[in-house]
Amino acid sequence: MVKAPWLRARRRVVVLAAAVVAGALLAVVLLFVLPGGGSSNVTYLDSTDRAVLYTAGHRPLAPDFTGTTLTGSRFSFSSYRGRVVVVNFWGSWCDPCRAEAPALGVAAQQYRPSGVAFLGVDVRDTTASAEAFAHNFGITYPSVSDPSLLITQDFATAVPIAGTPVTLVVDRTGHIAGAVFGQASYAELNTILARVTGTGSSR
Repeated sequence: MVKAPWLRARRRVVVLAAAVVAGALLAVVLLFVLPGGGSSNVTYLDSTDRAVLYTAGHRPLAPDFTGTTLTGSRFSFSSYRGRVVVVNFWGSWCDPCRAEAPALGVAAQQYRPSGVAFLGVDVRDTTASAEAFAHNFGITYPSVSDPSLLITQDFATAVPIAGTPVTLVVDRTGHIAGAVFGQASYAELNTILARVTGTGSSR
C-alpha cells in the first residue's frame, strides 16, 4: 500500500522531533551527571570515558558514613579525614571485581607508604563469600558490608554509580577527585593517584 505524501511528510516530522527530544535529554543527563555541570570540569583518561579526573573546585563531596567491616568492627569514614582514600565498590559475585582485584592490591601496597588508605564497600554479598574473596585475592585493606545498598546510594548522589565495580579516589579534603566506572586497571589507578597525591606525573 502506497502512503500519501502528506503521511510520509508527517512521519518524517515525528521522527525528527523524537531525535531532537532524545538529544535534549542526553544533554540534560550530561549536564547534571557530571559534577560542576559540564565536561569542562572533567578530564577523561582514555577513550572509553570510564576513568575520570574531576577539576579542583568542582569535585563532589564524598558522603560520611558508618558501617560494619567484614570482621565485625565498627567503621566510620570520618576516621580517614585528611587522607587520600580509594573507595572500591565490589561484590564476590562480580566477575569484573575479580579481574580488577590484583590491580587494587598492587596499588594499595605501592601507595601505603604515601599514606593512602584503601577501603572496600562490599555490595549485596554474604560475609562468608566476601571473606573468601578477600582471602583468595590477598586483599588486606578493610571492607565495609553494604547488603542493602545504603552506602552505595549515598555515594550515588555525588557520582553516577550504576553498578559494580566502581572505584573512587577521595582527596584530603573529602572530595571525590577521580573515579573509574567499571573494571579498574593498574594504569588508571596509578594515573589518578599520582595526580591526587602529587607523588608523580599523571602518565
